This record gives sequence, C-alpha cells and structure tokens, in this order.
Amino acid sequence: PKERVAVFVDGCFWHGCPTHYKKPATNADFWRKKIRRNMKRDKEVNNLLESQGWTVLRFWEHDVKKDLESCVLHVIRALATIRNQGG
Repeated sequence: PKERVAVFVDGCFWHGCPTHYKKPATNADFWRKKIRRNMKRDKEVNNLLESQGWTVLRFWEHDVKKDLESCVLHVIRALATIRNQGG
C-alpha cells in the first residue's frame, strides 16, 4: 500500500481470458453476462485505482502458473520504478 501498487491475478474462466476462456455448455446466457460484468468491473477498478495514484498490475492465472518468476519480477520492477520516482 505504501507504494500504491495493486496486484491482481485474474482467473482465466472468471475474467474471460482471451486464450483460455471456454463457454460453459449449460446456463450459457447466465455465464456470458457474469463474465462480462466481471470484465467491466475489472476495468472500473483499474480506472478508480489509477485515478487515485495506484499502479495496477494484472496477471492471468495461466501466466502465474506457467512463469511465476516473470510475474514476480514484473512486480519488483514496478516497485523499483515507483521508489526511484520518490513514491
């Protein structure tokens, strides 16, 4: 919180990953609306936090599973940038 960095790991299903999201076979209309609401809320949260001076980092679930080290390094670089700017 001191550096105002928010880190989110978005589940591929719940947040509509363009690579891994698969439409459910049942109750498709419900899930389509649910996932769209989640995606809209993600954008709203990003905009709100950024308007308050936060850096928002989002990672897909599959990226964290595949290459956690790269995701962690991305967070570390963001923190270093903010600290170097006097944040």
